[in-house]
Amino acid sequence: MRIECIDWSGAEAALAAQPYALLPGVLAPGECEALAALYDDDGLFRSRVVMERHRFGSGEYRYFKDPLPRAVAALRTALYVPLARIANRWAEALRLDQRFPATLEAFRLHCASAGQSEPTPLLLRYEAGGYNCLHQDVYGPVAFPLQVVAFLSRPGHDHTGGEFLLVEQRPRAQSVATVVPGGQGDLVVFPNRFRPVPGARGPFRGTVRHGLSRVHSGRRHALGIIFHDAR
Repeated sequence: MRIECIDWSGAEAALAAQPYALLPGVLAPGECEALAALYDDDGLFRSRVVMERHRFGSGEYRYFKDPLPRAVAALRTALYVPLARIANRWAEALRLDQRFPATLEAFRLHCASAGQSEPTPLLLRYEAGGYNCLHQDVYGPVAFPLQVVAFLSRPGHDHTGGEFLLVEQRPRAQSVATVVPGGQGDLVVFPNRFRPVPGARGPFRGTVRHGLSRVHSGRRHALGIIFHDAR
């Protein structure tokens, strides 16, 4: 992992200009393959969701249980610290009362006090024809405003199609859709629900949903890093 090489100032600037920041080459190919291979280890997960059963799309994902695999835990812990600083600046800009503690451990204790104690990092798998409807990952009253997806597969080699999508709704305006580029090992940071967008009377909330376009061929894996826990 190359977390120490991430340009967080650049990432924050990107998130101010658009609803995502691309962090290229954070994971090596071997790390991506090792993470994707975890999908078939039943002992690592607390639940499995088949999207078709809930009309979420077509595909499936599995939530890790505690203790998280070492690589997943390390990624979640390290990413939280700089993202919490950004989250607190967002809260200040939007005049929200909530502030986020400096460490993931402290934040998880806050989640637990609200009845949210189940870990939420997940692995997603899509076969040809798979897709994910636009949604937000909210599991209770406590929600961290940023989350991360890691692309584990090679576009154009392991799969075709399956582009990561973001749609942002602004007040009294049409929604704006974005196809997020990225290759194996890249991370994408994006809003969990909304981000501050500059306006004539100060920042306002730009509501963001995310999803995945249809996979045309092959198999696509991704790792989702959500920082708040679930009930």
